Amino acid sequence: MLGRTANGLFWMFRYLERAENTARLLDAGLRMALTRDLVTAEEEWRSVIATSGQREAYEAKHGSYTGMQAWNFLLREKSNPASIHSMFGLVRQNARLARNAISGELWEAVNENWLIIDEQLAKPVGENRVLDTVKTIRRAGTMARGALQGSMLREEGYHFALSGMFIERADAIARILDIKYYLLLPSLSYVGSSLDTGQWDTVLRSVSGDRAYRWLNAAQVDARSICEFLILDDRFPRSLAFCHSELRANLAALARIHGAEGESNTLMRDADTRLTNLSIDEIFDQGLHEFLVDFTSCNAAIGDAIAADYRFLS
Repeated sequence: MLGRTANGLFWMFRYLERAENTARLLDAGLRMALTRDLVTAEEEWRSVIATSGQREAYEAKHGSYTGMQAWNFLLREKSNPASIHSMFGLVRQNARLARNAISGELWEAVNENWLIIDEQLAKPVGENRVLDTVKTIRRAGTMARGALQGSMLREEGYHFALSGMFIERADAIARILDIKYYLLLPSLSYVGSSLDTGQWDTVLRSVSGDRAYRWLNAAQVDARSICEFLILDDRFPRSLAFCHSELRANLAALARIHGAEGESNTLMRDADTRLTNLSIDEIFDQGLHEFLVDFTSCNAAIGDAIAADYRFLS
């Protein structure tokens, strides 16, 4: 497979995951803001924008954090290259670059949903349409992943697509945890602190983990158990442990197909081993922020190594 085709598949699913993660974060923010007064709702939107990593760009354009400004910035702002509209446009662009390496069903899922999303975001999204728009974006991600799983040969293109998806998902979860934890619990000590359970519920909702978490933990909602769930519980498909386990398996499959391991396999094996051997107490003793910064750095290094190993730019 040509490097540019592998690159298209890898980034197609990175951008798809990024767009859907932003939609999930937006959905959680909408639900939380609806239950708050005006001042508190603005703080929630400030938190959503910060968690998405777009605070500097947003504040360069807007002086306040009203709901409609915030969600339209995340959904469709033309000057925002990280908007969902821009991200899904890049999904389609990369799908076209890799058109000969993907199934017809996958192309249709991407192309048809792009046309729907492009139409829905052609004008500012009002309060009466925003939840439906978010649902459309989340459904588009589900359809594309379903087409990938249901119609693609288990060859290198399939593994490049999943590698991109799990690299991006792990990065998003780590960043959401890091920023939300800092905003909710700035104290150096987590023991005995009073937590806003509503805000922690937003963290779970932003990664679609609220039902799974409650099924496993009953009514217990606290920083330590949520972090343990999102970092170490390999039963949850958006935990860091699950993402790295799947990423390692897909990189191993690529190594078998190509007949040799690369730097990405070595880095992945080391990162997965470190994570597997950690407990949540050891993570908090080290410092959650320090752990997450190290994790995102290692995750980015693995992504760079994949590009180098498989000559994405050639």
